[in-house]
Amino acid sequence: METKKKNYTKREVSDFTENKYRFQLFGRWLVPNTLMPIFYKMEYIGRENIPKDRNFIVAPNHISYFDPFIAGEAVRQPIAFMGKKELFENPILAFLLDGLACFAVNREKLEVSTIKTALNIFKTERWRLGIFPQGGIRRTKRIENINKGFAVIAKQMKTDILPIGITGCEEYNWFPFKGKIKVAIGEVISYNQEIEEIIDEWSYKISNLTNYTLVKDEQNNKEKAAT
Repeated sequence: METKKKNYTKREVSDFTENKYRFQLFGRWLVPNTLMPIFYKMEYIGRENIPKDRNFIVAPNHISYFDPFIAGEAVRQPIAFMGKKELFENPILAFLLDGLACFAVNREKLEVSTIKTALNIFKTERWRLGIFPQGGIRRTKRIENINKGFAVIAKQMKTDILPIGITGCEEYNWFPFKGKIKVAIGEVISYNQEIEEIIDEWSYKISNLTNYTLVKDEQNNKEKAAT
């Protein structure tokens, strides 16, 4: 008898269980609070920008596999992150991601199941939706090629976006106490803008929080120098 393949693209409200919450707490304790301080000094700034009276989308830049745990510790709230569907093709990785309340998405297009899952996350009130607008891991220290899906969801859900800039683990450091990771939380971005305006504001804020090169500014500077 053929075993039915689990669908990781859709999450119901009932999927955000106490066990998943505890597993995330364990991950936050283990990774950013226990293992990483052996190799990195951890600095968090801007926690006063985290909304206390409403839901929001957590939107960090993406430079390492540690980022979901770092972002979770930054806001100190449970986050259900989107992950590319290819990650869930590995049974072991899928089991771990599922335990952390992550869900699979098609990065080529925004599907109905993604919108429904986002809505269900917001219905829980306790959980936050996490999205990496850059898509996959980007270690170039350049802000470019931003996927618009996070802005589309923000507008559809009428939910503001919390930008988080993460720097310091663009390359992994395995020497004790030699590295430093800085996590800077910016002011929220209003969903009440055009999609391109949301993308631009996220890009500018992440560039300022990380000191990464904003490619749009770089192009503008080149054009000005050429005239």
